[in-house]
Amino acid sequence: MLTSTHEAPLLWGDKRFHTWNAEMREVFQEKVFKVTLDAGFTCPNRDGTIAKGGCTFCSARGSGDFAGSRRDDLVTQFNTIRDRQHQKWPHAKYIGYFQAYTNTYAPVEELRVYFETILKQPGVVGLSIATRPDCLPDDVVEYLAELNELTYLWVEMGLQTIHESTSQLINRAHDTQCYYEAVEKLRRHNIRICSHIIYGLPQEDHEMMLSTGRAVAGMDVQGIKIHLLHLMRKTPMVKQYEAGLLRFLEQDEYIGLIADTLEFLPPEMIVHRLTGDAPRDLLIGPMWSRRKWEVLNGIDAELKRRNTWQGKLWKELG
Repeated sequence: MLTSTHEAPLLWGDKRFHTWNAEMREVFQEKVFKVTLDAGFTCPNRDGTIAKGGCTFCSARGSGDFAGSRRDDLVTQFNTIRDRQHQKWPHAKYIGYFQAYTNTYAPVEELRVYFETILKQPGVVGLSIATRPDCLPDDVVEYLAELNELTYLWVEMGLQTIHESTSQLINRAHDTQCYYEAVEKLRRHNIRICSHIIYGLPQEDHEMMLSTGRAVAGMDVQGIKIHLLHLMRKTPMVKQYEAGLLRFLEQDEYIGLIADTLEFLPPEMIVHRLTGDAPRDLLIGPMWSRRKWEVLNGIDAELKRRNTWQGKLWKELG
């Protein structure tokens, strides 16, 4: 059985994993929250450039269900979401989070307008840009490198799974090698990368999910978001669910998977998220996911019960 050489758990504040909040307070010495935006992009997996229909789990808003309304200009969106967040955190700085759809899927001249408009807003200390690994042509990467010199920058990319069989089921429309190549392109410029993965995808078992987590642990990426699969109405995955291709994870099962994953992530990797939200009116299941704080508290309790923490098995696993 693998054991840690640490006599006491590694802690980030009161957490046994390297939280986004702890990292922001370390870097900026105060609370920083993301302001989620919809800049009006589309996706090559929807418009027919690469494929049609999008990833089968993706909502009509391109995973931007909690972003600003694309009917509003970016500054209006920013102010609306910022003010809403300030009700919870009155004193904070901001990272502009371009979340909805594929946010490098446009000419560089357009990207400059979008990104630099938000950088000019008072209190903004950085940007987080969500995109696909197949939407990073050289001129876009060069512009991102320029931004990386100007501000605190993250590029977030959806890996979801390393398994090509699952990729075909979810219509990801790029292979895993494409993802590795995109990581290499961005890291040549020291751009921070956050990898998104999903636990609970169709026909994936426990070991398949953990092998995706282990793959991310071994990549040159600086952050991770682990999502629970949410089945939402009006998504193509509903048909897969009705065909029996999808089983909802149980709450305790998901908590165990997260604890297993955190143990082998390198301690320096920043955990941006360990679960997520879906709009209540769209969610089909699992319904326990609506109790987000119960899930997060369950993860904390499981780590404590095991006397484990992020990175406990990192060195031993090599």
